[in-house]
Amino acid sequence: MPNGQIRKALSGYYYVYDEGKLLQCRGRGVFRKRGEQPLVGDFVEYAKENEGSDGVITKIYPRKNALIRPPIANVDQAILVFSVKEPDFNLILLDRFLVVLESHRITPIICLTKMDLLSENEKDDIQAYIQIYQEIGYEVIETYKNDPTLLAKLEPFLKEKTTVLAGQSGVGKSTLLNTLIPQLNLKTGEISQSLGRGKHTTRHVELIEVAGGLVADTPGFSSFDFEHIEKEDLTACFPEFERKKDECKFRGCLHLKEPQCAVKAGVESGEIQSFRYEHYLDFMQEIIDRKPRY
Repeated sequence: MPNGQIRKALSGYYYVYDEGKLLQCRGRGVFRKRGEQPLVGDFVEYAKENEGSDGVITKIYPRKNALIRPPIANVDQAILVFSVKEPDFNLILLDRFLVVLESHRITPIICLTKMDLLSENEKDDIQAYIQIYQEIGYEVIETYKNDPTLLAKLEPFLKEKTTVLAGQSGVGKSTLLNTLIPQLNLKTGEISQSLGRGKHTTRHVELIEVAGGLVADTPGFSSFDFEHIEKEDLTACFPEFERKKDECKFRGCLHLKEPQCAVKAGVESGEIQSFRYEHYLDFMQEIIDRKPRY
């Protein structure tokens, strides 16, 4: 059984949480030889020669997932922060993020910021999209600038979960992290008007206790690729496609040109949103065009 969890990594040291205390540890040399690296979020065993000495991590337990940016393991969920304005709501990027999270078996929670900047017509459009994603099965949280209820909206989702934040730059990730973890005092960069995207600073990764759960103290990935996803796995990353796949005539149907495909029929009947199917086709082509890895 593991006797601790890595909560912080900094300058070659790993800080292992065990029964209310953080213990400074080094990783064993054997991890380097095997090409393994302990990650924040790993459940580990460690040994300690005496009371005053550093510990040594001797074993890393199997992970349920691992991310590269931020370098963190055993993530339960990601709060996907997307603005509806400044920058504008980006549907294909949202679906891209959702696909990668689904592929890692990380539960997405969609958090839409800057709702107060919308005109009445724009609000109607966004509400229609909110309903679509809720019907697929995603949680959607709406927030506005300087929202005093933000913490109350997020807290119920955090208990007993390890959570990371993700989203495009300039959408309010740092603001949201500052709300969750006030001691961070992250600099919230203004959007660069020329680039249309925000600025961010990379920091070490630490898991901090918030509302009975753990939150990574750094805004995560601002873009995703599909390097680890094979074309046969893409359907499983679209929950509404996954629910229909057993109705397809052919087992392993990729929902492209196959006859009697239940997903394509669902698009034609309006049961599946056409924009989601178009994004699926775009992502599938990207995976097919990917250079082979040797």
